[in-house]
Amino acid sequence: MSRDARWKALLELLVERGRLDVEEAAAQLEVSAATIRRDFDQLAEQQMLVRTRGGAVVHGVSYELPLRYKTARHASEKQRIAKAVADLIAPGEAVGLTGGTTTTEVARALAVRPDLASGSPALTVVTNALNIANELAVRPQFKIVVTGGVARPQSYELIGPLADGVLGQITIDVAVLGVVAFDATHGAAAHDEAEAAINRLLCERAERVIVAADSSKLGQRAFARICAAESVDTLVTDAAVEPTMVRRFEEAGVAVVAV
Repeated sequence: MSRDARWKALLELLVERGRLDVEEAAAQLEVSAATIRRDFDQLAEQQMLVRTRGGAVVHGVSYELPLRYKTARHASEKQRIAKAVADLIAPGEAVGLTGGTTTTEVARALAVRPDLASGSPALTVVTNALNIANELAVRPQFKIVVTGGVARPQSYELIGPLADGVLGQITIDVAVLGVVAFDATHGAAAHDEAEAAINRLLCERAERVIVAADSSKLGQRAFARICAAESVDTLVTDAAVEPTMVRRFEEAGVAVVAV
C-alpha cells in the first residue's frame, strides 16, 4: 500500500471512529506499528490529526477530509456517474460546476468528449473550484470562468462575496452539483454554509440543475442546505440506489438516472 493510500485510509478511519491507537491501526492496514507511528507523526505535522500517547484523535477542525484524501472513495461509481452527466450536456452550453470529487470527474469526462474537441467555444465552464479550472484551462476550446472568492482548503472551492458578485451577473444552461447529502424531503446539502450559499446561487442562475452523487449520499442530511429537491431536474447516481429511494425522488419531480 502506498503512503498516500495509507494516509487516506488512516484519516477515514479516524473520522469514522474519532480515535485510533497505533496497534489497532497497524492491524487494520496490515502494516507495522512503526509505520503507523511515523504516519501519525507526519499527519500531525500537517495538522490533519492530533497525536496522543499511543495513538491519535481527530483534529478539532477536521470534520471533513480535504479533497485530495477523498478521491478514491467510490471511484468507479463516480467515473460512471461523471460520464453519464457529461452525456447530458450539449456542445456550446454554459455549464456550472461546483467543487468536489464527482464534479471533478465530470470535468474530466467533458474534457475527453470527441465532440467537444473544437468549437468557439465548445463549452463555457463556470466554476468556483480551483482544481477544476486548473484541469480545464489547458483546453483552448473551453471558455473557463472562475468566480473569484476566498479558497476553502478542504475542497479547493472559492467562497464568499467575491464569488457572489460574479455569479450574480451571469446565466448558465446547466448547473452540476456535487453534494455531501441529497434527500427527497430535505433537499441537497453541504457541510459548509458558505459553500452551500455559492452552490445555491449557481442553481438559481441555471436553466436546469443536475445533482451528481453516488448512492451513499442519498437519503442523507447535512448541515447546510443548498436547495430543495424540487429545484433539481435530474439526479445521476449509481446502480446501487434503492428502488424506494428512486421512487421518492421521482415523486418530488426529480428524474433519476442510475448507472
